[in-house]
Amino acid sequence: MKVLITGGAGFVPSSLADRLLESGKYEIVLVDNMLTGRASNIPKHPGCRFIKCDVNNYNDIAPVFLAFRFDYVFHYAAVVGVKRTLDNPVMVLNDLQGMKNVLDLCKNTGVKRVFFSSSSEVYGEPVHLPQHEHTTPLNSRLPYAVVKNAGESFCRSYQQEFGLDFTIFRFFNTYGPKQSPDFVVSKFIDAALANKDITVYGDGSQTRTFCYINDNVDACINAMENDLFVNDVVNIGNDKAITVLELAKTIIKVTGSASKIVHLPPLPDGDMTRRQPDIANMMSLLKRELTPLEEGLSRILKERKNK
Repeated sequence: MKVLITGGAGFVPSSLADRLLESGKYEIVLVDNMLTGRASNIPKHPGCRFIKCDVNNYNDIAPVFLAFRFDYVFHYAAVVGVKRTLDNPVMVLNDLQGMKNVLDLCKNTGVKRVFFSSSSEVYGEPVHLPQHEHTTPLNSRLPYAVVKNAGESFCRSYQQEFGLDFTIFRFFNTYGPKQSPDFVVSKFIDAALANKDITVYGDGSQTRTFCYINDNVDACINAMENDLFVNDVVNIGNDKAITVLELAKTIIKVTGSASKIVHLPPLPDGDMTRRQPDIANMMSLLKRELTPLEEGLSRILKERKNK
């Protein structure tokens, strides 16, 4: 089986590649323009090939599709990170071209199914919790969320008109050993290990849920391997809500840190007060319990010690 993963030098995509390579059943090709990807994330494995290219440039990505004739495509390439997406709204909008390029090439080269990385951001400020795939309104106006919502519409339209099957994964906060340092769990761990102040926006009462990376990738792989949620959408996350302040305190406890928590002014936009997925569909894919937060944090610390 030949599988393409776009954005493959990123945290979640490279972790997905790691897990697929463990099985020995797949030939993996990763592409990334290295805007936020890291070379250290790319698996060093004989079954994996990395190609630096930009999916937003058709002439860059088309030869990759034509050379390999993929069975499945995971389209995860995107401008990510709240601050980065707020600071670069036009760059975010450019990702629409990448979606179109990938879907056009999938339909023209016989790809069986495309898996699209959407986001919890499409829900915006929630009108009710937990947020359900089909009953919760999608009401965010931020460019990043609008682009992800448009990407979901692209998938549905290509299926309707061309018969290209898809699965949409709406990712909620995911954390793990490879996560880049500008995301909240990594940022807090780095500060705690250095006994530096941990900075929290506002009073820290905004709630989040944190999904360990293994839970994320196992659910997504099961969707592919068992032909589940074809032409449908699945929340991928953890449903146990925790405040950002509680997260900071938990990380201080797990690391044994002397760090103090310092409050900064609230972010003007893009920092939703609440977020919590309905994960009934994900749990039907995972078929096991989720990784508790403290266990996931301990795994990250153990991996760092072993490096």
